[in-house]
Amino acid sequence: MILPRPTRLVRRHGRFPLDHDTAVRATPGAEGAARLLRSLLRPATGLPLPLHEDGRVVFALDPRLVGLGDEGYALTVNEHAVVLRAATRQGLAHGVQTIRQLVSPVALGARPVSGVDWALPGVDIRDAPRLPWRGVLLDVARRFQPIGVLRRFVDLMALHKLNVLHLHLTDDQGWRMPVPRHPLLTSVGAWRTETDGDGVPHGGAYTRAELSALVAHADERGVRIVPEIEMPGHARAALAAYPRLGNFPRRRLPVWTRWGVSDAVFGVDDRVLEFCRDVLDEVLDVFPGRHVHLGGDECPTAEWESSPGAWARVRREGLAGPRDLHGWFLRTVAEHVIARGRAPVSWEPIGDARAVVMPWRDAADARSALDLGHDVVMAPHRSTYLDYPQSADPDEPAGQPGLVVTAHDVYHVPLPHGVLGAQCALWTEYVPTAEHLERLAYPRLAALADSLWVQRPSWTDFTDRMREHSARLTALSVPSGPLAGEEDDARSPIPPC
Repeated sequence: MILPRPTRLVRRHGRFPLDHDTAVRATPGAEGAARLLRSLLRPATGLPLPLHEDGRVVFALDPRLVGLGDEGYALTVNEHAVVLRAATRQGLAHGVQTIRQLVSPVALGARPVSGVDWALPGVDIRDAPRLPWRGVLLDVARRFQPIGVLRRFVDLMALHKLNVLHLHLTDDQGWRMPVPRHPLLTSVGAWRTETDGDGVPHGGAYTRAELSALVAHADERGVRIVPEIEMPGHARAALAAYPRLGNFPRRRLPVWTRWGVSDAVFGVDDRVLEFCRDVLDEVLDVFPGRHVHLGGDECPTAEWESSPGAWARVRREGLAGPRDLHGWFLRTVAEHVIARGRAPVSWEPIGDARAVVMPWRDAADARSALDLGHDVVMAPHRSTYLDYPQSADPDEPAGQPGLVVTAHDVYHVPLPHGVLGAQCALWTEYVPTAEHLERLAYPRLAALADSLWVQRPSWTDFTDRMREHSARLTALSVPSGPLAGEEDDARSPIPPC
């Protein structure tokens, strides 16, 4: 019972034993997948799984393998051998996760397990995702999480074949991205004196080495990281570090200690744009992936309305008024990202169809963005925001008020024709610990993973698979929440495999 459900799985007779004599043969380019399998299975099984030219577990990077796209793989297991093939390293990484799920759930644990006859059942699998963007946003700006928590989060994503980690690195309440030319961003902007009146200082920032190692860790597992640097709003932490970046340079503001959105936004003079280019250059160097998120949502314009400098920019650019500075600002920094060969991402259309858009207010906004020529990733808050409680149970931990978002809601995220995919968002105002983080994430992220990977999604089939998959989460010590939702639906029935 693999999750997400493979595109095609045929059971075969026999089984392939895994023991201390089992070795892996990897063709050029497949060595990383072999190392990944070893690192994932060895803690519980103790199996060395060394690389050897006569190994009967064969990993092959085969660009000639057609029909499975950039992330698909083919896996055959019989009593004589295990053969995993893919056209890309990402496909091999996904295949490794399937092999991992074919072993007993206890093989996923971190402690040695004795007395188990490790083996893989005979199968023939051809598998590929339905949609290319299967992601989750993790907000580390409001609640800083140590790099070890992020690495484990990536590991859990990879198990479910989720492939995009959207890191929300800056906001009013904290700045986590180091920028050598602007050191106060992390020495000042990464720390707030308290949180909503609790009197407890909070903060932290990552080093460049930590983030680069995280990128490599994720890449080995088929996960790419999309960094987000919020602008021109959600800028209070940056303004606390460098007041000159604001609309009133002599004003001194602390990093914001409350939730919500501060009215303080970036100014619009040339030195602010130069600062943004400096930051983005560092981001582009640390994060080599194609996409960079520029934020762009919830930007109050009251400060621009009362700023002589903002009005001067309005006249210089021939804009209708200060409200138009929002789109102008984002288009200007997007041009810098594009000139560096990358693709900008924003929460809303910015007037440049080259930017990927993530509609979050309402799913209907996706149609407008598609009609404007944007690539679109669905992120409607009513079905993807994991800071909302996942049930109405009185014992459910506190969350964002106003909605309940169940696993059923996530599974049925609207997906208009032509979108790249979807992602959930784990905003962290109500997430004080790493344990709470994982409890909010699962099983809802498992629901997203299955819905976006499977060719014909079925809630009924997913819930059946979750009964076995929950044992894997238990082995990994994931404190998952309830599988709450509607009655099983049969809109797209799938025959059992």
